[in-house]
Amino acid sequence: MTSASVRLGVDIGGTFTDVVLEADGTQVSTKVLTTHAAPEQAIIAGMHEVCDRAGIAPGDIGQIIHGTTLATNALIERRGAKTALITTQGFRDVIEMRTESRFEQYDLNLTLPEPLLPRQMRFTVPERVNAKGEVMIPLNMDAVEDVIDRIAEAGFESVAIGLIHSYLNPRHERDIRAALAARLPDVAVSISSEVSPQMREYERFNTVVANAYIKPLMSSYLGRLEDRLAGEGVGCRIFLMHSGGGIISIRNAADFPVRLVESGPAGGAVFAAHIAARHGLNNVVSFDMGGTTAKICLIKSQTPRTSRVFEVARTYRFKKGSGMPISIPVIDMVEIGAGGGSLARLDTMNQIRVGPESAGSEPGPACYGRGGAGPAVTDADLILGRLDPAAFAGGTIPLDPEAARGALRLHLGDALDMDATQAAFGLSEVVDENMANAARMHSVENGEDLSEFTMIAFGGAAPLHAGRLCEKLGIDRLLVPPGAGVGSAIGFLRAPFSFEANRSVFMKLSEFDEGTVRKLLAELRAEATAFVRTCDADAEILAEYKVYMRYAGQGWEIPVVLDEAQAMAADAATFKARFTEDYVRLFGREVAGMEIEITVWAVNATTPRASVAALAPLTQRSFATGDATCAFFDPAVGAQVTGPRHTRAALSPGDTIDGPAIITEDETTIILPDSRVAVCLADGCIEITTKEGARA
Repeated sequence: MTSASVRLGVDIGGTFTDVVLEADGTQVSTKVLTTHAAPEQAIIAGMHEVCDRAGIAPGDIGQIIHGTTLATNALIERRGAKTALITTQGFRDVIEMRTESRFEQYDLNLTLPEPLLPRQMRFTVPERVNAKGEVMIPLNMDAVEDVIDRIAEAGFESVAIGLIHSYLNPRHERDIRAALAARLPDVAVSISSEVSPQMREYERFNTVVANAYIKPLMSSYLGRLEDRLAGEGVGCRIFLMHSGGGIISIRNAADFPVRLVESGPAGGAVFAAHIAARHGLNNVVSFDMGGTTAKICLIKSQTPRTSRVFEVARTYRFKKGSGMPISIPVIDMVEIGAGGGSLARLDTMNQIRVGPESAGSEPGPACYGRGGAGPAVTDADLILGRLDPAAFAGGTIPLDPEAARGALRLHLGDALDMDATQAAFGLSEVVDENMANAARMHSVENGEDLSEFTMIAFGGAAPLHAGRLCEKLGIDRLLVPPGAGVGSAIGFLRAPFSFEANRSVFMKLSEFDEGTVRKLLAELRAEATAFVRTCDADAEILAEYKVYMRYAGQGWEIPVVLDEAQAMAADAATFKARFTEDYVRLFGREVAGMEIEITVWAVNATTPRASVAALAPLTQRSFATGDATCAFFDPAVGAQVTGPRHTRAALSPGDTIDGPAIITEDETTIILPDSRVAVCLADGCIEITTKEGARA
């Protein structure tokens, strides 16, 4: 066995750290509780466990691919570095003034989220570049030196530089960075023309501030991780999953940590897209439910939807516009505070509310017996019979049903005159409905009908709830793939090396300049390719082109994907035809006679994706016999049901199971409602479909 064939995928979540070892086509995986004070400790523990089980020494590992929620959590919890912002005189309050949009139009007492940096940590310098990139006011270096003096005196650890229109002309930002490096070489510096070279200063300034805010934290963590792994005899390169669904080097990740904000969920979307390709599915909704959050993503033609702006830390019922905008390439998904550790409470009207607060891994749900007092989703699942208290996480975490009952009664049942089971039922239905509503909203925003989709469920908690979610959404087909409990970590091992370079250059289609377009796209391709070459110096690199277009007067653009021939031809008629085609598909009609504008240009350089073998059809089916009997609460029936309990490892292709039933494995549990029937497919996926005449 060569070290190049041994790869490790690691996903740090809010509750569990998932570790997957892949060696010569075989996989060994585990889940260990996340160690928040020193996240690398959980990685080392998980690595040793899977290596021991596989009979492999850590030094044999040839590649590590890592994704983490550390960047996201630092932004949500506001525990980043002491950071300053340097911006153009007159633009000090952009990140506080936001935009004219109101995320809740009729709330007269609307409270806007506080900016990441208070006003006294924002500084200005005289300079001005116009919307064409021309210097109107030269940079005053004396004023820059004065600001640097104040930054040094205050002891700032990191500095964000965001100047107006610097995405067109970055010279002033680079001059300020050079002055800071000369005076304060130990202070981290981020400039918006490199972090997010796009128009719209509110989003761009927020993005560079976020990058600077978490840069020292992530650089320190990644350095510690390298040192710890080296101390364990691991000498291979470490790569990071980025939010756009590709892999970058650890050095690029340290420079642009804001690109890691959605790295874990992005791995899950890549995992689901890989499963969709194997099954030939073009309409898929991925459902990833872990210990802290649930993520829902639409996958069309085996490719996750992408976006260039998303929000972190939404504060108002997870409503769009109430969070911190981050302008980077990202897989488009909706994320809500609904995971196994999400805590339930009663609001002022005695209604059950679940999340976004989570018990995480420290102390964890009440049933973990680690000091958690509030009732979590896992406590409800345990009381409803969905979890075996002696077999949770492969038996490594024994669960305490009495502690779960006590928490449910104390915090929910006593006030609502319910016993523990009724309170657990209420909690479970609320969290399931929250997830169903999020999925409905996401599908409507994207003009899709979920009843025509197949759901792919993964994450430790998703298979417990996916059957009920399908009932609520009217989805007839559900797939739970092998390794579902550690799906995101497996997704890391399926992702290509990639990096997307983008730039804002405003151009009306009536003034289309073929020479400028070819030059711009060539520069972006070279920039993106250079990043990928830091990961693999010899691999074939493909280019994917995308432009963001709109009708004049519209506030936002739509992404238009071009193949290489269309992009390199740089023909206005081709750009118009592609825009019209996509606009009609999204909105039903074109707007004849309106000027068309291009605002953002993007090129994604990527190594080829691994080929996926077609799934062999089932040749025969037979009903499987369970190894025990189980009883659990079925919400659709509204009562306790009994059925067989199966061990997933014992199922063979063609084995069929009628619901109600439970299918167990070390990292998750599949709940098969009374309305569904399951069959084990040739690749080990459990396909769950609606029984004839049983659609809810």
